[in-house]
Amino acid sequence: MTSPDLPAELRSALNARLAGLSRSDAASRAAVISQTYREGGGSGTIKSETDALAYALARMPATYAAVVASLNALTEIRPDFAPTSLLDVGAGPGTATWATAEALSSLQHFALLDANGALRTLALELFHDSTRLRDVGYELGQARALLAQAEAADLVIASYMIGEIGDAERTALAETLWSKTKDTLLVVEPGTPAGYARIISLRARLIAAGAHVAAPCPHDGACPLVAPDWCHFSQRLQRSRAHKQIKGAELPFEDERFAYVALTRTPVTARPSRVLAQPMVGKVEISAKLCTAEGVVVAKVPRRTKADYARARRWRWGDAVQASIAGRPGEGRDP
Repeated sequence: MTSPDLPAELRSALNARLAGLSRSDAASRAAVISQTYREGGGSGTIKSETDALAYALARMPATYAAVVASLNALTEIRPDFAPTSLLDVGAGPGTATWATAEALSSLQHFALLDANGALRTLALELFHDSTRLRDVGYELGQARALLAQAEAADLVIASYMIGEIGDAERTALAETLWSKTKDTLLVVEPGTPAGYARIISLRARLIAAGAHVAAPCPHDGACPLVAPDWCHFSQRLQRSRAHKQIKGAELPFEDERFAYVALTRTPVTARPSRVLAQPMVGKVEISAKLCTAEGVVVAKVPRRTKADYARARRWRWGDAVQASIAGRPGEGRDP
């Protein structure tokens, strides 16, 4: 599994740009940018080199961690997945490209698209000293227009970007993303109810167009969760000193909540159940909420079944698990 923390090469490239940067100014800029995103805006407030760097320091670590966690889940289900080309749509400072380069050694060709010139400039600066990413292609312009002209790729990623566009544009973009996908499309969004809703809408539309889910779902059917519940996951990452300063945080770690879906051209034969929340470990039993091929099941693993109990103690939120559960959706029973 690939580590959720930024690779040393990227950390070094970021640190090299910190000289002379006012941490308080960068923190103020990052706060404004983050607020804009939370209110449904896009990257329009990122206009300068300092804006781009402030954004990268604040958000790159968490975005990287979420993309890596999604890729880890995908490659666990498909250990033979070996794409050679990547298309990173809405690439920003290149976060998802760094993540895929770390997680997938088979990748040889990297193409990036984004409309923000300041983020593109920063991305190319960060790539400059990387032996693997120095020669990536990065096109500047509106995503759907550029995407229509882009070459298809084995792996297409849209990371934290479909929430920046309107519903009609998002529908058209989803279809274009899929048309450019030779093998797998990965979409990652914030782990909010709104982010989940966008993922589920895209998922349903593309399954109707012939896609198959590789992760996180163990089926291609409708999501069995009922509001106010929603499917999302959490990835812990370590904060650097600069990251803590920009975020105004004291804790040495951050938990990034995210939602994702990986869609493939060919059906995945073996799809395990997915742990939907951190299991509850009690003296008598372990209780775990799982999404299974039959629906949502609350698995209750009694302590007396020592082997099963020991296995269930290792379950973590987001894990794919091979659980021998015959409970009906919404119910639980001892395996």
